[in-house]
Amino acid sequence: MRTEREKMLAGELYDPLDAELARLRVRARDLLADLNATREADEAVRRRVLRELIGSGGDTVWLQPPFYCDYGSNIHLGEKVYFNFNCVLLDVCEIRIGARTLVGPAVQIYAATHPLDAELRKTREFGKPVTIGSDVWIGGGAIICPGATIGDRTVIGAGSVVTGHIPAGVIAVGNPCRVVREVS
Repeated sequence: MRTEREKMLAGELYDPLDAELARLRVRARDLLADLNATREADEAVRRRVLRELIGSGGDTVWLQPPFYCDYGSNIHLGEKVYFNFNCVLLDVCEIRIGARTLVGPAVQIYAATHPLDAELRKTREFGKPVTIGSDVWIGGGAIICPGATIGDRTVIGAGSVVTGHIPAGVIAVGNPCRVVREVS
């Protein structure tokens, strides 16, 4: 029989109150408290915490605290990803971000979602993975919804809400986010 964590990562309905998941969230919250308490000069502490928190890519990510996530271990980053202040990643499924991607302030990336049925929603959640390519720029305040994908070299305008697939090499803006033109 599969664990609640295995169900969660597979994008299936799972029990968010499961003891293992609760323990993993507490671990992440403790690491985030350490990270978010650092000062600019505490680069070695930040790097150590990020290596421990992030599933992969903690060695080269540059991140401006505060930063928030559910688990951290389901976040996979390419080289030299940058997060500006106050970003939130709800990583109940994998969130994959390619190399050299820039994430503006207050960007929210959600792999977590909930059933539409109110009775089911009382005891179960599920998620959909999010994939963001390399060399992407996500403007401040953008929201990336569960299951969204963004192609390489794309620019997402500030405040946009990405609900589906955005191809490579385009500028996309709005709510819902739509392609307005190719990057030239």
